[in-house]
Amino acid sequence: MEATTRDSGRPPSMSRRTLIGAGAVSVAAALAGCSDSSRTVAAQRPSRVRREGVRNVVLVHGAYADGSCWVDVIRRLQAEGLTATAVQNPLTSLADDAAATQRALDIQTGPAILVGNSFAGTVITEVGDHPRAANLVYVAARAPDVGEDYTALAKRFPTPPASAGLVYRDGFGQLTEQSFLKDFANGVDPVRARVLYSVQGRVSATLFSERTTVAAWRSKPTRYAISRHDRTTSPKLERFLADRMRAETIELDSGHLSMITHAPQITGLILDAASQPNP
Repeated sequence: MEATTRDSGRPPSMSRRTLIGAGAVSVAAALAGCSDSSRTVAAQRPSRVRREGVRNVVLVHGAYADGSCWVDVIRRLQAEGLTATAVQNPLTSLADDAAATQRALDIQTGPAILVGNSFAGTVITEVGDHPRAANLVYVAARAPDVGEDYTALAKRFPTPPASAGLVYRDGFGQLTEQSFLKDFANGVDPVRARVLYSVQGRVSATLFSERTTVAAWRSKPTRYAISRHDRTTSPKLERFLADRMRAETIELDSGHLSMITHAPQITGLILDAASQPNP
């Protein structure tokens, strides 16, 4: 099975790894491709989310991306009867990205699962103490501690190839086309990867050096999806972050954008979080 689970050291009563792994497969079989037939199947079977579970999901994109990177997950969440909201981060500062995510949380009708990919892990770490945020899901994402110098932390691990492709001009940076296609969107269909390159969000020159004032993962239930073939964030760093958070963890044979290449498994991880009774 492509998705594997890892023991983060939680007490047995807190472990749901078997459920996560099985959920990833069941979602993949039932919803792969989001065709008309898959939607019919989803309509005929009961939702995996308990009635008392969380019904809302807020999805946050990271650097070099926009909210459209979540469309494959959104379709599947909607097929399960959940409400999904994709944030459009300006990528101008942590404060600006946090404010955009807070606005999305403010309009939710109830508790929400807060999901972040890449740099958005920093964002959900900062705003995850919002009263609407019930659980956190990190997808190949940063997860700094309060006031931590994440750049210094990352230097303790292998440098990912994508870093060499980041080019700044007039205070904002983006990946070169070659680096975007080979290192950021590795594993994504080439035609789609070129479309994603065209809509990539440029990041401010100071964005990656900003530090969080909150570490919401210290107080909220947390899950993490590690990408084994990530060329944007070191998989070893991802494992370190997941272990430090004591997160419920899965590993995927994926590049950085697992919410695109492995949307059924990422959806399964989110559904597992949503299926837990609202605290």
